[in-house]
Amino acid sequence: MTEELEREREAVRQANAAFYAAFQSLDTERMRAVWAQSDAATVVHPGWRPLAGIGPVMESWRRIFEGATLMQFTVTGVQVHFDSETTARVLCLENLTTVLDGAVSEGRVQATNVFVKAGGRWLLVHHHGSPVM
Repeated sequence: MTEELEREREAVRQANAAFYAAFQSLDTERMRAVWAQSDAATVVHPGWRPLAGIGPVMESWRRIFEGATLMQFTVTGVQVHFDSETTARVLCLENLTTVLDGAVSEGRVQATNVFVKAGGRWLLVHHHGSPVM
């Protein structure tokens, strides 16, 4: 593996970590900062229909965050795959503790996060989470 590829792989890992830090922050502006500001942005939250476009994607995060008082992640099994020089996929397992409307729950979600490189930064363009039973 070349040094350049390893640097890019680490940059994607860091972008993925920034996504989960934004998720844990429950701050929509911080979440917006990790996403590509594009109509190509898409998200599939567990139990939701697919949403497309940065407006609907960000509205979904607002709705998720408004009832939450805690979302804590331990992300494991991170795998980075490059589809091109400017597109990367991250597969990972979200081990999640949440407090929503006063109720504590724990769960696991298998996630796929797709990043695009724009302006020298890796930005999220797609997030898909599927619950693991």
